[in-house]
Amino acid sequence: MTEPELLIASSPTDAGIGCWDLHTGAEHLRYRSCSSPSHGLTCVGGRFLASSQLRDTKSSSGSILYWSWNKPQVEVKSFPAEPINPLVSNSEGTYIAGGGASGDIYLWQVATGKLLKKWNAHYRAVTCLLFNDDQSLLISGSEDGSVRVWSLIMVFDDLLREKARQPYEYSFSEHSLKVTDVVIGYGGASAIVVSASEDRTCKVWSLSRGKLLRNIVFPSIIDAIALDPGEDVFYAGGRDGKIYIAALNAVADPNNNYGLHILGFLSEQSKAITCLALSMDGGLLISGSEDGMVRVWNTKNHNIARIFRHAKGPVNNIIVVRQPSLLSTRGSVNSNMPSVKRHGVSLAPPLEKYANSADDNDYKAVIGPRSDSDRAVEASYISIQTLNNQILELQRQGSSAAAEMEIERLKLDRSRSMQMIQQWEKKFQSLHQFCVTELLDGEQAGNA
Repeated sequence: MTEPELLIASSPTDAGIGCWDLHTGAEHLRYRSCSSPSHGLTCVGGRFLASSQLRDTKSSSGSILYWSWNKPQVEVKSFPAEPINPLVSNSEGTYIAGGGASGDIYLWQVATGKLLKKWNAHYRAVTCLLFNDDQSLLISGSEDGSVRVWSLIMVFDDLLREKARQPYEYSFSEHSLKVTDVVIGYGGASAIVVSASEDRTCKVWSLSRGKLLRNIVFPSIIDAIALDPGEDVFYAGGRDGKIYIAALNAVADPNNNYGLHILGFLSEQSKAITCLALSMDGGLLISGSEDGMVRVWNTKNHNIARIFRHAKGPVNNIIVVRQPSLLSTRGSVNSNMPSVKRHGVSLAPPLEKYANSADDNDYKAVIGPRSDSDRAVEASYISIQTLNNQILELQRQGSSAAAEMEIERLKLDRSRSMQMIQQWEKKFQSLHQFCVTELLDGEQAGNA
């Protein structure tokens, strides 16, 4: 049985947030008062939705809003020091990172709202942010054309940062124009990163080697990319309304009409493709467009399986999440859940505007990334367990937020395991098909 998944979409106009069951098409609650920038919508640990807001591009301030699953109204408002463009949460929902119009990156603790760190990451506005799968790295893209990889351990360890030649792990600067999207594969610090830019290229990078692996030139500017779970191909949404299929490990015909490493495209004569996402098993590709439509494509036969219409205006953010247990099939709260209170699900407090230096020592004592000096561990690639020591502190304090985090973490671990199984199954099938083909070709050559 397919695990229930929610498709969530937002718009830069004040059209709210649409929420549907991806597989049945049933609409859940429509969340009000949302004008999100691109990459400005995230689900925080499966517990609630968060979005940065840019209502006036000339304004010097912005806001970040929270919605619980069971209420259409905004429940928590935060006012950061500057407009935030991309907003991302780590998978456990313990941290939220935001990219500022100034090029600064902000990192908050969700349970307390504390601004833990702020640093100058780029020369121009940050356009996209994401964590890698083991949550030890943060990858950022910018209007300055660069993609940078940040070790969270180095971000928090002042001594380590002072000893380093630069504050980041890598800075990829081969794009000549604004970076529009970044995705990352599996493999922790050895994963591949794919970036898109207004220079009409997508570039594939190796984190283990810090080098460019492949440069693919497209017929149109690419604003959105999605990486297939098997990492054989990735999908690139163009401003010409086409979704290009580009080869990573798949074999491409160098003589095709689309370009080197481009296998083909999906198209339904829509306006520019603004955002892409994949279902958890990779069987469905979801695209958002400037025409206000959300299209669901079958990745095997490339046919449209379903179309959703947003309220109004273009769609610029799409995320796919596992359906929260608090949300019933009709979009209402499951009253049998013990964590549901009379006034709804408790959310995190607002995010701080400025860091409170008086609390710095308390925070550093909690995370202590290098507490065991006898262990020779590469600091850049320490696992998420180190970063999540704060959860243990909350548990010692008897915090209910920590218990919720732990439950969501177990669910996410199960989901990741299922994704890895499906990924290996795809690779096995591809290898099996290759071996069969080679065997048949060998037999035919022998008979000849």
